[in-house]
Amino acid sequence: MDTTQRTDQQRSADRRRRELLEAADRVVLRDGPQASMNAIAAEAGITKPILYRHFGDKGGLYAALAVRHTDALLASLRAALDAPAERRQRVEATLDTYLAAIEARPQVYRFLMHPAEGVTAPADQADQGFDVGRHSAPLLRRMGEELAQVIEERLDVGPGTQQLARVWGHGIVGMMHAAGDWWLGERPCSRAELVSTLADLLWGRLAAAGDKAGGPGF
Repeated sequence: MDTTQRTDQQRSADRRRRELLEAADRVVLRDGPQASMNAIAAEAGITKPILYRHFGDKGGLYAALAVRHTDALLASLRAALDAPAERRQRVEATLDTYLAAIEARPQVYRFLMHPAEGVTAPADQADQGFDVGRHSAPLLRRMGEELAQVIEERLDVGPGTQQLARVWGHGIVGMMHAAGDWWLGERPCSRAELVSTLADLLWGRLAAAGDKAGGPGF
C-alpha cells in the first residue's frame, strides 16, 4: 500500500469518526446521561458492533466526546482571557464563558460530569462501561493545568511562581466546576450574579499581582 492510499484511508477513517461523534452529540443533547450506545448507533445509521469497533466501548466514546467538548471550551476560555479589556473584566468574562457553556448544553455537561445518572438498571452498567471519577476528573485536571500555564506565563507572583500558578489554576477550575454544578442544578441566582460573586472571591490576590515582564498580560 503506497503512502497516498494510506493517507486517503486515514482521512476517510477520520471523517467517519467525526460523523459518529456528531451523531453521538445529537443523542447526548437529547438524552443526556441516558444516551445509550444503541441510540447512538441508530442515530448514525449503523449497528452497535460497528460503533464498538470505532470506540471500543461507551467509555471510549465518552473519552472522545470529552476531548471534543473540552477542546472547544478551552478555546473559548483562551479567547476570553485574550480579550482586549481590563483584568477584572477578563476574569469575569472567563467565568461567564464557562458558565454559559454548561448552561447552553446542560445535557452534554451532565453526560460528561454525571454519567452515572444514566445507569438505571443492571443491564445499563455493561453499556455504561465507566465511572464518573475515572473519566471526568482528568477533564478538570487538564483545565487546571491549562489555566496554570496561562497564569505562569502572564503573572509575576514572585518566588515559587510555577507551584503557585498550578495551585491557582486547579483551585480556580475546582471553584468554577463546583459552583457551576450547584448553580446549574438549583439556579439560586442569575448567571451574572454568580459571575460577579466568584470574581469578588478571586479578585484580592489577582488584583495585586503584576503582569510578567515581556508577557502578554493577564
